[in-house]
Amino acid sequence: MSLLDDVAQRDGWRCWVCDEPVDPDKSVNDPQGPSVDSRTTDRKAKVTERLAHRGCNSRKGAVKVAIAWPERLYVVEPAPLIAVAARLERKGGREIVGRCPTERDAREAADWLVDRFSRLVPGLPVTADVEAGGGQFLVVLTTGRR
Repeated sequence: MSLLDDVAQRDGWRCWVCDEPVDPDKSVNDPQGPSVDSRTTDRKAKVTERLAHRGCNSRKGAVKVAIAWPERLYVVEPAPLIAVAARLERKGGREIVGRCPTERDAREAADWLVDRFSRLVPGLPVTADVEAGGGQFLVVLTTGRR
């Protein structure tokens, strides 16, 4: 495994699970302290070690982690972002990740997704578009193959 400082520097001292800052001065035994997490067991994955709060890392245990969408976003049937990230990382393409009642809501969600994916899957160039259809607005993530 990589040294904690190397992984933390690469990830900008942000927890990959909750996307909140990790305090480098906290004890590694503190729930808000830094820890190195193995994000995936897939040997072909580009990034296998990520920075996480000790508490986030412990809570997820053997359960698959879920990245929460912010409560401020109004998204109907939001997609599970870890699964979306894995598919886009593996095969590229485009994926509808949620529906919004207004274009403004969809644009806010799209902006958040591009920012969040820049840390969730570093190096994967993701763009987000908003498409109108059926009286709602679809949020679509797109990427080329890595």
